[in-house]
Amino acid sequence: MKYEAVIFDLDGTLIDTLEDLKDSINFALEQHGMPERSLEEVRTFVGNGVKKLVFRSVPENTSEELRESCLKAFKAHYITNSMNKTRPYNGICGLVEKLKKNGVKLAVVTNKTQDAADAIMNEFFKDDFEIIIGQIDGVAQKPQPDGVWYAIEKLGASKQNSVYIGDSEVDCLTAKNSGIPIIGVTWGFRGRKVLEENNADYIVDSPEEILNIITR
Repeated sequence: MKYEAVIFDLDGTLIDTLEDLKDSINFALEQHGMPERSLEEVRTFVGNGVKKLVFRSVPENTSEELRESCLKAFKAHYITNSMNKTRPYNGICGLVEKLKKNGVKLAVVTNKTQDAADAIMNEFFKDDFEIIIGQIDGVAQKPQPDGVWYAIEKLGASKQNSVYIGDSEVDCLTAKNSGIPIIGVTWGFRGRKVLEENNADYIVDSPEEILNIITR
């Protein structure tokens, strides 16, 4: 087994959350009389947590008070609408099942709020993952390595036998800062070019390729 512990990003890697994120963003914007954002715009805004997602979505020069109000509206809408259109990517559930059968330890480290991450993981993956790390007090968000190191420790693994899987430049930097390799997936929010530009150790087009890398 090449890697004994696998740490996944969530949005854009395990699950496609983009439509629900867009809907909640546009709900918050509409509530404040602001113009809506397209799916492609929201795609470019994700990756650094919900606060930056919202702050990137509001018009330039929006006051801090209005930004925070939009953030509050987004969170309230998203927590009850986070699974309207969200689904695992094709082949992901099969990949997770096969990794578990091979004895691989699984974790998620995401910049999503902890309650949203827990709800989504419970809906689609139940007890498949040993640890889910979202926004936790005292644990710096990606691309800082704190969450990844915390996951590795909780899994009882080491950096030498761990790998991170993600879809964005934030994930590439997270893995680099953590001192572990990254498998970049092209089906997420950024695509192959961004992964190449950010020196992903591996780039895959399908979940089956991930299994081959980890178990070879």
